[in-house]
This record gives sequence, C-alpha cells and structure tokens, in this order.
Amino acid sequence: MPTEKHKDKLNRLRRIEGQVRGIASMVEEERYCMDILTQMQAVKSALSKVENQILKDHAACCVAEAIATGSEAEQKEKFDELVELIGKVKR
Repeated sequence: MPTEKHKDKLNRLRRIEGQVRGIASMVEEERYCMDILTQMQAVKSALSKVENQILKDHAACCVAEAIATGSEAEQKEKFDELVELIGKVKR
C-alpha cells in the first residue's frame, strides 16, 4: 500500500503529465512561443521538485539503511549511486 509520500509524488507526477499534454495542445494550436516556453519551465521546475524529494527519500531510507548495516560494500554502493546521479545532473 502506497504511503502518503508516495501518493504525494504520484499526484505531482500526474499533474506534470497533464501540464505536458497541455503544452502539446499549445504547440498543436500554434500558440505564442513564449507562452509555451513558460509552461515548459514550469514543468521542468515541477519535475525538479519531485526529483529532489525522491533523492531525499533515498538518502533518508536507502543510504541510512546501508550505513546502519555496517557493510562497507553496501555503503560504497549507495555512495557510488549518489555520485553517479549527481554527475548526470551536472551535465
């Protein structure tokens, strides 16, 4: 059963999905470019917020669990995952 955090993220993603459909309609209707770009920035911002929440949840749960195990291999794996992700975000 999804937790409240999961429900919140899913609701946000569904809202974003609707925004993207709206942008597609704007393009089909040949709306003013600046209006389309403004909506695209809103989608990017919304996605970034969901991404940040998922990253926080990962750190609070998965990384914390790896630290609690005392397993250096698990800790290194989780650390490497985070470093790889941060590297991708910076590109």
